[in-house]
Amino acid sequence: MKFGGVVSGGSSPIALPKLLLRRNNNNNNNNNNNIITIRCSSTSTSYDHVTFIKDVAATGPPHHLHCLLKMLQTRGDSILSPGDRKGLIPLAIPLSESLSGSRTALLRWPTAPPGMEMPIVEVHKHGVWLLAKNVDQYIHRILVEEDANNKGQLYEASSEAGKKLYRRGDFAESQIANLDVYLLKKVGLFPDLLECKVMQHFEKGDHVSAMVTGEFYTKKEHFPGFGRPFVFNAKILLKVGRSLEAKDAARGALKSPWWTLGCKYQEVAEIAQWDDEQIEYIKEKVSEEGRQEDLHKGKDPAQVALDEAAFLLDLASVDGTWDEYEKRIAECYKEAGLDDIANFILYKD
Repeated sequence: MKFGGVVSGGSSPIALPKLLLRRNNNNNNNNNNNIITIRCSSTSTSYDHVTFIKDVAATGPPHHLHCLLKMLQTRGDSILSPGDRKGLIPLAIPLSESLSGSRTALLRWPTAPPGMEMPIVEVHKHGVWLLAKNVDQYIHRILVEEDANNKGQLYEASSEAGKKLYRRGDFAESQIANLDVYLLKKVGLFPDLLECKVMQHFEKGDHVSAMVTGEFYTKKEHFPGFGRPFVFNAKILLKVGRSLEAKDAARGALKSPWWTLGCKYQEVAEIAQWDDEQIEYIKEKVSEEGRQEDLHKGKDPAQVALDEAAFLLDLASVDGTWDEYEKRIAECYKEAGLDDIANFILYKD
């Protein structure tokens, strides 16, 4: 069953495998609609985003969001209106756009468990890439990376968040030679750093450590709801010639929302040795016949609607055709009794 949400949330101390904590000095330098109307512009303030999150996304705004927005603007990003969502996955709340054109956003899970914070993601045509599990973690990473480069402009912009999350000079005082290791040990787990660590092991010819790190990456408590770790693990298995295990891993990845794969659906389907079987299966599930079949089996109508919304998000991610599906996705959430989510899905400036 797909819910378009996650199963578990919250944070807990992370025990890193020793191979993630090895120092590597060579890497130090590589581094409207008819709902509420909110007026926003390209110079949107944090107040616009806070109001949008409360009134349209119908959830609590991150406490230090205003600090993050100021930091993003200071580093050269253009702050976006939270309603500037045309062509994007309809679960994204845009924050900023970099000079290279990449968009940073908050992700509003439709059915997140109580207490789970909104992740920070980079939005792509086919879905999202996880940048950090929450706003504070992202701020913390930015501050450490800036400090490692002996700069302080973003720390000044971070205001009270910076004072709470990081003390300048801590990285140097830690005597941890490698920045990535410090981030993984002191700040949290990040998909790009774990994937980089795996590739470093391969470059050294240490396939065992690469496999162990890849397996660590897939632990369900680390990135709940995201399929990317399983996709990457499938690629690792393929790289070492274990094609049968890679196929199984890729098929497991496709049980996650397809927009969390971190790549095109077709790349994963190829490793899974599937043609269009899964796409056709989902199209059958969201047809009227498929709905009726589930209802006849006794499935709760609200759950049928939630499953259909999740399936439609999967289909939209294949070609990045979000706007074509969003109306029916919103109707599904309304049928499931999630009117606030339905209104959020449809909102655009």
